[in-house]
Amino acid sequence: MVELHQQELKKQLWNIANTLRGNMSADDFRDYILGLIFYKYLSDKLNRYADHLLEQDGLHFADIDETSAGGKETLDDIKEETLDKLGYFFKPSELFHVLAERGENGQFILSDLTNVLNHIEQSTMGADSADDFNGLFDELDLTSNKLGKTPDARNKLIAQVLAHLDNIDFHLEHTEIDILGDAYEYLIGMFASGAGKKAGEFYTPQMVSKLLAKLATQNNANLKSVYDPTCGSGSLLLRVAKEANNSDLKFFGQEKNPSTYNLARMNMIMHDVHYSRFDIQNDDTLEAPQHLDLRFDAVVANPPFSASWSASPLHLNNDRFADYGKLAPQSKADFAFVLHMLHQLNDTGTMAVVLPHGVLFRGAAEGHIRQHLIKDKNYLDMVIGLPANIFFGTAIPTCVLVFNKHRQADDNVLFIDASQYFEKGTNNNVIREEDLERILDAVAKRESIAKFAHVASPAELKDNDYNLNIPRYVDTFEEEDAIDLAQVAKQLVECELAMLATDNTIAAFCQELGIDSPFEVKE
Repeated sequence: MVELHQQELKKQLWNIANTLRGNMSADDFRDYILGLIFYKYLSDKLNRYADHLLEQDGLHFADIDETSAGGKETLDDIKEETLDKLGYFFKPSELFHVLAERGENGQFILSDLTNVLNHIEQSTMGADSADDFNGLFDELDLTSNKLGKTPDARNKLIAQVLAHLDNIDFHLEHTEIDILGDAYEYLIGMFASGAGKKAGEFYTPQMVSKLLAKLATQNNANLKSVYDPTCGSGSLLLRVAKEANNSDLKFFGQEKNPSTYNLARMNMIMHDVHYSRFDIQNDDTLEAPQHLDLRFDAVVANPPFSASWSASPLHLNNDRFADYGKLAPQSKADFAFVLHMLHQLNDTGTMAVVLPHGVLFRGAAEGHIRQHLIKDKNYLDMVIGLPANIFFGTAIPTCVLVFNKHRQADDNVLFIDASQYFEKGTNNNVIREEDLERILDAVAKRESIAKFAHVASPAELKDNDYNLNIPRYVDTFEEEDAIDLAQVAKQLVECELAMLATDNTIAAFCQELGIDSPFEVKE
């Protein structure tokens, strides 16, 4: 029942998005459709909670008279309760259903909708939830020409979206949070797949998220905190929660892009993460880190591959980078993210990060940092090669590096080559469940497996000059079958005899016709 409801919900939501976005790019329409779904979620949740509070009085939230003295007093009481429990409040006249109904009746609702979204944010001012709702609907510009050339055209489109969403029942007793949250996650992924080259900046494919989450929690399922310095839509943080055994897990993240930052906060709330349990910040993690004094039980990330950063020499005085003596190149910030993440990881935690293959073997400053991480710090625990073309917008091969700070001096490093295990898709290759299990089984066994995994000693890493290129450790070469020379000679003789027989047949045929060649033309 739950699964069927979820699949139907996904189908309806995507159909609505696909039908109504018209000529607008997926990137643009994403912010509108996801924002309005979020508004409906907040509205339905508030309505149910307020009805619960009013149950003993035999009242319904939607029926309260906002203009009467008694109604105002009741609303004040409900506001106090909902701000504490939900973190926000708005009036009955501002419920999603009310505006959707007015829009369906042909009324102009754009200005009222803008006011409602502003009121939701304003209701949190002075409350503990204020930071998590601040600017949450900034990307919903209802005056944008992308929605239509005239106010009436824009109003008609938005009214259509509200009407379609209003007809969907998001509520399924005791399970609606996971169902709607997962459907929301599905929509994020669907938009990412069609949003062009920058899509990977806000969404990590589901199986990659699952792999990182399982690796980060494998030795500590009871972790209390998880951090993602490039959290995008927050999907990776939420995936870790599914693998952890702590319903009070705290989420920390930072995201540079403002619209994606808003998406991450919405995603947290849609998955019923209370505002007191997440701290997502909007800024450049490498240049302006917001959680520098904190340490986390798990750190996971899918940073933008080979991004540019300042690489300012001043960073060498920063605790994140000072020990390594050199900075990641200005045009390749991969190791800058790695060192930042390690700084935020506590002494007993685990870190898992997706990176381009270049970090395994590039020299100069990156080679120096890599050697320091392995030889001097002894933080590297695993190197896992992934298939090419599994991320939206880029076909490059990638790898997962796993680090922890509690390794012993003689601990080995596990190499896994999973690059050949995937299903070919239309636009992207896909890691299947069985491919994931193959990787996790090798991680659990931690032993050499022919053509798939290799356990490398510290001495072997040193002999390879700390080059981590996977083929140096996992031999996937397939020998061809030995050539049977006698059989080849026999086949050549048979071929020669066949050709002679053919020549004799052709000669006899020509003689019978009285010509010298089958290609001779006779008048």
